[in-house]
Amino acid sequence: MNNRNYIPKIVLTGGAGFVGSHLLKNDFFHQALAIGRTKPAYHKNFKSVSLTEDNNLKKILKDVDIVVHLAARAHVMNDNIKNPIDNYRKANKFITLNLAEQAAIAGVKRFIFISTIKVLGEKLDSGLAFKYSDACNPQDPYSISKYEAEIGLKDIGKKYNMEIVIIRPPLIYGQGVRGNFSMLLKLVKLSIPLPIRSIKNKRSLVGVDNLVDLIVVCLRHPNAKNQTFLVSDDDDMSTPVLFSRLAEAGGYKAYIFSFPVVLLYLLSKLFFKLEFYSRLCCSMRVNIEYTKAQLNWKPPYSVKQCLASCWLKDN
Repeated sequence: MNNRNYIPKIVLTGGAGFVGSHLLKNDFFHQALAIGRTKPAYHKNFKSVSLTEDNNLKKILKDVDIVVHLAARAHVMNDNIKNPIDNYRKANKFITLNLAEQAAIAGVKRFIFISTIKVLGEKLDSGLAFKYSDACNPQDPYSISKYEAEIGLKDIGKKYNMEIVIIRPPLIYGQGVRGNFSMLLKLVKLSIPLPIRSIKNKRSLVGVDNLVDLIVVCLRHPNAKNQTFLVSDDDDMSTPVLFSRLAEAGGYKAYIFSFPVVLLYLLSKLFFKLEFYSRLCCSMRVNIEYTKAQLNWKPPYSVKQCLASCWLKDN
């Protein structure tokens, strides 16, 4: 798979999503077959498939070299659905394992699964960072379902001799970003003073272009076989630094002021927003030295470039 002139036959799930839409712009994915319920924009090679726990995908997977599995039920803050773990397991575990087993039976050589850094835990002290060798400690339905999928994938890989590659990204951002990061963009544009200057945390993020580059490397690199990789921009920032750099990248001025962090915590607790406080004030760093050494890889895009891309309009 390390032949530079070789372009593998790829099946991609989640092509209409944030990461998938960027991945399909890459040369290696121009001819990839995207499968799922929603057709990706600007990609013609698509087959409408409702991924379930037991659907038959053998015809689709015949003669395929690699499956890149992005489709998932995303993490939702304050999920009010009854028994959310059941919904997460269905989407992120059982559907994943059905796809992987059918891929293995069809002779697919490599299965790349995009997991989450949250399988290792929620936060660490600012001086520490998650490492690839750390024990898993998932703490919410989303990360639990992803962790269980990882375990099942490794079992399937051993049973059928299919190579499994797992990538665990932290918060992903870039052009077309959605969710909590898009809220930051709105706050920057509103020029509302924010009480975040006193926050002294450190957080790892990954620009979607850096994540795409790593996925492409994992398509063919022999050292990716049966490995689990952590990924980030390798440039950790505090919340106020992130906000200031994001504003600068968009040509705005950041208005932030000091406010006791303990009061932010008490206010978050009072209004049942402790998860929001955790994301805003706590540290969550990722050590990617193993990824860099194993694949001879480093993030090709700087944080400045990735933040600037957030302000670009979708094509």
